[in-house]
Amino acid sequence: MVAFRRILMASVVGATCLVSAGRVAPALAFDGPEKDAPAGQMLDMFKDPHQALQAALESFRAGNPASSVEALKYAAAGGESLAQWKLGKMYADGDGVPRDDFKAYQYFQAIVDSYDEDTANWREKSVVASAFVAVGVFELNGIPGSRLHPDPDDAMRMFLYAATNFSDSNAQYNLARLYMDGAAGLAKDNRQAARWLNLAAEKGHIESQALLGHLLFAGEGMQRQRARGLMWLTLAREGANGKAQDWVKTLYDQDMKAANDGDRQVALVYLEEHLKKRN
Repeated sequence: MVAFRRILMASVVGATCLVSAGRVAPALAFDGPEKDAPAGQMLDMFKDPHQALQAALESFRAGNPASSVEALKYAAAGGESLAQWKLGKMYADGDGVPRDDFKAYQYFQAIVDSYDEDTANWREKSVVASAFVAVGVFELNGIPGSRLHPDPDDAMRMFLYAATNFSDSNAQYNLARLYMDGAAGLAKDNRQAARWLNLAAEKGHIESQALLGHLLFAGEGMQRQRARGLMWLTLAREGANGKAQDWVKTLYDQDMKAANDGDRQVALVYLEEHLKKRN
């Protein structure tokens, strides 16, 4: 609580900007991951794709992601969704393999294409939800130099499915951004955005806490609730970590500087109530 109090009462000026999504051409149909599966000796090394997946995971735990690539490809070709997800993450991050966004997209799309609500393994819920969100992000922005062009409409469908069926906080956040930006044929609607942000913020999603806090504080297109907005901004500021979330700290500084003492005092009350409820 000391840290929360210290951050809440700080006040340094800053600024932030929101990124808008653009609309260009629709994405082409998915053709499946490129044919870079491991050589035939994988059949002799592992009795089935699941065993290959387990071997790859052991390599990951030992800190050797590069050595797991061939086993992962064999497992992914055999339909192991966790292997497909791992490869998607590795290609997206350039972790153990050269970065290749299109290959990453293909592996994530393979999970989406094979997902069946009636036969789904709910132990893999988080993997499937993450794949829907990843595909949505790629479709929203497109991949330069590839066949995948920006398709905000399909991105919105990906986010909406993961937000409603999996209650995924990243999907809820991205869906809220579409409403804020007026993308995918949606009219700008900060009220609707705030509803999705609130769902994600309650799960501890830092970016959602920050944006929800700013919307409430500024009252942009919705009822202004300055103190409650500061509460969410304070929670986000405390959880922000790394350069990718520097904008959260900047947004906090900006709105905290614009607040008055009354706003800060009431925000502290809200913060204490929120923490008590969470505990």
